[in-house]
Amino acid sequence: MTPLEAARIYVDLVRLEEALSQEDWRARQEVTILRSKYHDLFSDVLRQVGVICADRFEATRRAFDLVEEASSPPLPKRTRV
Repeated sequence: MTPLEAARIYVDLVRLEEALSQEDWRARQEVTILRSKYHDLFSDVLRQVGVICADRFEATRRAFDLVEEASSPPLPKRTRV
C-alpha cells in the first residue's frame, strides 16, 4: 500500500467519524477502531519509505496534506516565449 492510499483511507475515516452524530455511538465506536488501525498503518507505511513523524498529530497532518495535494488540480505547465 502506498502512503497516498493509506492516507486516503485514514482521512475518509476521520471525516466519517466527524460526520456521525453522538447518538450513533455504536457506529462511531466501530469507525474509531478502524480509524486507529489505519492511522497505525499509515504511520508504518511512512516509516517504510523513510518518513519519521514526531507524533501522531504530525502523521495526521501529513495524511491530510497528501490527500489535499493529490486532489488539487495540477498547475498548468509554463510555456516558453
